Amino acid sequence: MICILLVAGHGTVLETQIKSDVTGLYAHLSGVPKALLPGVGGKKILDFWWETVNTRQLFSEVYLVTNADKFKHYERWATANDFPVENVVNDGSTTLDDRLGAVADLELAIRSRQLQDDIMVIAGDMLCADQNFDIAQVIRFFRSKPGELAIYYELETGEKSNSRGIVEVCPDTHRVMLFLEKPQEGLTASRLASVVFYCLRKESLPYISEFLYNHSDVTDRTFGKFWEWLINEEKVPVYGMKLPTGFQLIGQVGLSDYTKWLAHYSSKQQLSPSKPITCRSYARVGVMGNPSDGFNGKTIAMTIANFWAEVTLMESQTLVLLPHPLNDPTEFGSLQDLFRISRKEGYLGGLRLLQATCKKFYQFCSEQGIALSKQNFTLKYDTNIPRQVGLAGSSAIVSATLKCLMKFYNITDNDLPKPIRANFILNVETDELFITAGLQDRVVQVYEGLVYMDFSKHLMDERGFGEYIPLDMTDLPLFWLAYLGDPSDSGRIHSNVRQRWLNGESVVVEAMKSFADLTDQSRAAYECKDWPRLAQLMDENFELRRSIYTDDCLGPGNLKMVNLARQFGSAVKLPGSGGAVVGLCMEHGQLVEMKKAFQEAGCVFCLIVPYDPSQQGHA
Repeated sequence: MICILLVAGHGTVLETQIKSDVTGLYAHLSGVPKALLPGVGGKKILDFWWETVNTRQLFSEVYLVTNADKFKHYERWATANDFPVENVVNDGSTTLDDRLGAVADLELAIRSRQLQDDIMVIAGDMLCADQNFDIAQVIRFFRSKPGELAIYYELETGEKSNSRGIVEVCPDTHRVMLFLEKPQEGLTASRLASVVFYCLRKESLPYISEFLYNHSDVTDRTFGKFWEWLINEEKVPVYGMKLPTGFQLIGQVGLSDYTKWLAHYSSKQQLSPSKPITCRSYARVGVMGNPSDGFNGKTIAMTIANFWAEVTLMESQTLVLLPHPLNDPTEFGSLQDLFRISRKEGYLGGLRLLQATCKKFYQFCSEQGIALSKQNFTLKYDTNIPRQVGLAGSSAIVSATLKCLMKFYNITDNDLPKPIRANFILNVETDELFITAGLQDRVVQVYEGLVYMDFSKHLMDERGFGEYIPLDMTDLPLFWLAYLGDPSDSGRIHSNVRQRWLNGESVVVEAMKSFADLTDQSRAAYECKDWPRLAQLMDENFELRRSIYTDDCLGPGNLKMVNLARQFGSAVKLPGSGGAVVGLCMEHGQLVEMKKAFQEAGCVFCLIVPYDPSQQGHA
């Protein structure tokens, strides 16, 4: 592949304003070409791009196209920066009036040097907020697609779309469906701005000559006009790749805008490495409908503030995953100590969850056409969610890790929408770690709060996710939670129900429909705050589950807790896969005695503190 850096524009506005500036602050920049002005991090703008593409493994040659007016400046720059002087192309123009136009400059380099290869084109006078992005990712994504490639980014608040080339990109295929050069306000809702950063296949290079033949006016020979013609009129397949950063072509701005964007991008660079990123995700209780989330059913679940997983990400020289001293032990008091810990907690701590999330995150971004910066980090985690009692402890760690990665790499909700995020977390666990799980926990941990979820088959088949509706959390009743002090593996409770459901066994199929019906009735109870009705439905949920899973499968520990709660007149059900129970006691006076009874039975008992994201600051 060949890279061509374009620096042939005549920056009349910026150059004139630098010369006429009376403060004296910019006198040393008078007459300096745009691409050789200071960029982010103190280095010249062109220095950054040359460092980025100066890799023989990626590019066989790199060319620089400039004009006659500034040719000597770039020749001197080339000598000082080990850039091959013979690869500096002079387009012969000396003023804005006799300029060739950006597309003609590209064609000149291709024609004069007889280039016959795939080509990457970059504006060498473009400020880039991210000084660490991996250009190899761009090439890999380009090679994976049957067409050209246009780089874009999401406009920041305050940036107007009518000053940029705006693309509309298909989220599934990543094909650019429409290119609008500086569209009028209201013409498109897209905030995705194309920049002068493209990849062209060698077989598509003749389009450049054809475009120039049909567009003789120099004002039309811009890349914006070229892509409008190529995508909208010629229908050539062009794909989009997002860089989670910002770009500014300084040739199109004045001195105040140049200094503003330089300061803005520089401040981002200074802030990013020093601040650790800490995110939390919360345990959840399934309050209705579970376990039908894995069977095209409906559920209601709630995040609780009592228990959480917290992940901290810090930028570092190498990528490091730190083991948790309790959950990923590497030192033991004795062989007997190792035996007891391993027998109770197994061999699977949280470190594998961090690693699998990072692996899946990189894979997702590569497949979605999102180029990540070449930054490393250290991840560590902490959690107080009890293990093996079905409170979604594993998915909480994955969810919190994903939040950190998204913040670190500036991945937005548009890049990874909440419904897709829940699928992502589930895939980390099922595809990478072979954990048996459903979508409910991941959805409620992404949306947070009290969430109604519909996993009906037609929704899942049509779009890959269900209908997720946050419910009002004001004036909720007092829920309680109890869990076994020495639980077994909660995953065993699923038994053979899935296979029976897949086989179409009518008892199981009808049960899953009944779970969905109970969930709809519970939603109505929440909306009208009919808590006695909700308590009744919780009991019905447990009995329905008991009828298809059987007492043998539920296990003596879970049944003991259910029976104990019912002695005090409390509604009770399983909040997850087993090892804990969640209850709703309408007689608050019974709670103290019930708590004592659970504690004496070897269980841990607590009153639930709902986590409502709308009522408190959260990561």
